[in-house]
Amino acid sequence: MNDTTPATTKRASAFVSREPACLVLEDGRIFRGRSYGAIGTTFGEAVFSTGMSGYQETLTDPSYHKQVVVMTAPHVGNTGMNDEDYESGKIWVAGYVVRDPALRPSNWRSVRTLEDDLAEQGIVGICDIDTRALTRHLRERGAMRVGVFSGADAANSDADLLDAVKNAPQMEGSELASEVATKEAYVVEAKGEKKFTVAAVDLGIKSNTPRMMSERGIEVHVLPATVALDDITAINPDGVFFSNGPGDPATAPQVELLRDVLAAGIPYFGICFGNQLLGRALGFGTYKLKYGHRGINVPVLDKASGTVEITAQNHGFAVDAPIEGSTQAPSDAEHGTSFGRVEVSHVCLNDDVVEGLRCLDIPAFSVQYHPEAAAGPHDAAYLFDRFVEMMSDNQKVNA
Repeated sequence: MNDTTPATTKRASAFVSREPACLVLEDGRIFRGRSYGAIGTTFGEAVFSTGMSGYQETLTDPSYHKQVVVMTAPHVGNTGMNDEDYESGKIWVAGYVVRDPALRPSNWRSVRTLEDDLAEQGIVGICDIDTRALTRHLRERGAMRVGVFSGADAANSDADLLDAVKNAPQMEGSELASEVATKEAYVVEAKGEKKFTVAAVDLGIKSNTPRMMSERGIEVHVLPATVALDDITAINPDGVFFSNGPGDPATAPQVELLRDVLAAGIPYFGICFGNQLLGRALGFGTYKLKYGHRGINVPVLDKASGTVEITAQNHGFAVDAPIEGSTQAPSDAEHGTSFGRVEVSHVCLNDDVVEGLRCLDIPAFSVQYHPEAAAGPHDAAYLFDRFVEMMSDNQKVNA
């Protein structure tokens, strides 16, 4: 099915010279619009983000590696780009899809336009398409492979474009964390008095994560995804942290490392990908969600307190664990370990997806969402305080 979006001089992008572009989904649906950002071809997994702000943080989140992000907010680029809000050293999305790009930014912090950064970093995008229709299609059919073609590439036949999309790699079965993680270890110093040392395994870490730990007196050693247990213990950490990141958790080699960390009794905190890896380390499975959770308005229930948090999320996989009650870690029988009891601590109120795990007999917990969220919301920032409390309690036990 082909969708042709008529040009309109009322849109801001109509004042910019743009080339023809088209977006082709692997199920054959085609959306036609105009180029946005770099000219050329890109492939990835089509996903939609419901955030109405914070597009700079979304674009630079390594968790979006190999994904073509569709913005549900109709007008994008209003506040431009700055050098302070980058969550990593570059834009990671594979492609970008918007309805109405802003003609010019209007914000005192802006130093250039969003499209300047997209073009400079080679990010192929498309604008002037019906993103509402595209989002509804993805909600019904699920996230799928997609290609964005602009300029001369968009002139190829529909059949050739569709074949190219179907030959692109799928997200399921892809190991991507090693592609986005730091290659060299680095340290983020504690602000004020140093109280703890944390080994943070970078699986696609955002810059705000070590910053928020630093504000709590934590010296953060950010380590490559290929780190070994000996490298971690050499730091003599008070805790270990696994970050967010892209890819299929079933392919992650860090699961074995995490089992060793848990067996050593080192306090553990994981977010997003780190939550999925804790689930797998404990013996639970993971599965691909139909279209995932992406945006800054996802409601999550903290089962212990009954509090509902509005959270920022970006994940396409989830942990398969029983929501009610506690259960013995399935990996105990298989691996001869003694991780003990574990319970689901947080649940998504939209679809009952597991949003957090808490071990009852060892010092470990994780959440599926982003407590370091920038540009927000900040309902879950207390989880870093919970990590601090867990490390403090562990120090007292071992004193």
